Amino acid sequence: MERKSPLVTLVVPIYNVEKYLDECLNSCQRQTLKDIEIICVDDGSKDKSFAIAQKHAKKDKRIVCITKPNAGYGNSMNIGFDKARGEYVGIAESDDYIAPGMCEILYKKAKQFNLDVIKSDYYTFTSKGGKKNKQYEPTCSDTKYYNTVLSPKQNKEMFTFQMNTWTGLYRNEFIRENNIRHNETPGASYQDNGFWFQTLSLAKSVMFVDKAFYHYRQDNPNSSINSKGKVFCMNDEYKFIHEFIMAHEDVKANFIEQYFNKMFFNYMHTYERISEEYRLSFLERFSEELNEAQRSGEISFNKIKDEWIRNMCLRIADDPQKFYLEDTTFRLKNYLNDAYARLDKLEHSLELKKGRKIAAILGRS
Repeated sequence: MERKSPLVTLVVPIYNVEKYLDECLNSCQRQTLKDIEIICVDDGSKDKSFAIAQKHAKKDKRIVCITKPNAGYGNSMNIGFDKARGEYVGIAESDDYIAPGMCEILYKKAKQFNLDVIKSDYYTFTSKGGKKNKQYEPTCSDTKYYNTVLSPKQNKEMFTFQMNTWTGLYRNEFIRENNIRHNETPGASYQDNGFWFQTLSLAKSVMFVDKAFYHYRQDNPNSSINSKGKVFCMNDEYKFIHEFIMAHEDVKANFIEQYFNKMFFNYMHTYERISEEYRLSFLERFSEELNEAQRSGEISFNKIKDEWIRNMCLRIADDPQKFYLEDTTFRLKNYLNDAYARLDKLEHSLELKKGRKIAAILGRS
């Protein structure tokens, strides 16, 4: 006899997180909405992560454990979503945790308003000495967008909101009907970008709730947010998104500008965080992509509304090497000015004056 489908499925992608996994799975099991399933997808962990997941599964029949050879975050997410039987599907990253009421509150809202996607605010946190330091993070940039049913076509501002995929729930039927997938590139390299863009651009009904349930860890040294070596991973992800757009005329007609703006800011963020030795080569590829977008007619730099974005695009597209030299010079000047300011502050500090007096006295003795 086939089991009754749960109301919500939580997909937990796992890779070498033995330090954090108990907390994550405990938070999933403690949901006030009991009719859920928890799908743990282990991506070939080399530590005790899968054994920890199995330990939880032995005590809770709602937990399904899957292990496989290492193939990356996107592959794990696709397997988890393919296996999900819930009416709605959520994501719990294995080094994070969720508040007990998350599934129940979001599911009831999703059903009440017949939503494709529902999202909420979240907390960022760090742990030290058994104590957590957390900070509330709003997802929407304007409170007027909260707690109301939005249409992405009518409310394109939502593409400027915080980009995350794990603060809410997605209607399973909506995901399957639209064949929404994570990009299966190696490792954990921004594959949430593509999933985020697909869900927003294809959804007919979206809601943002002004409550925080999700706790997003900031102090896992193995997290992809702390990796500076993945130089062209962002480019690969936006190539994936671009291919999706080109295959959907309606999305292209309505959201090409939103795609371009998001790509620009994420590329600039990548440029800021990668190692200095890779910055010029990254800018050169960025320049190639900008010029191709201009040649194909997908975007016209002169029609970009934001003056700063327009000028930055023109500079990078025209001469990435010149941009790099000017930017490096600007950074060095700022670094030197900051160093001089700190030195001046030190020279006029009370501590240094006292130190000099003591040194003078000791020198005379």
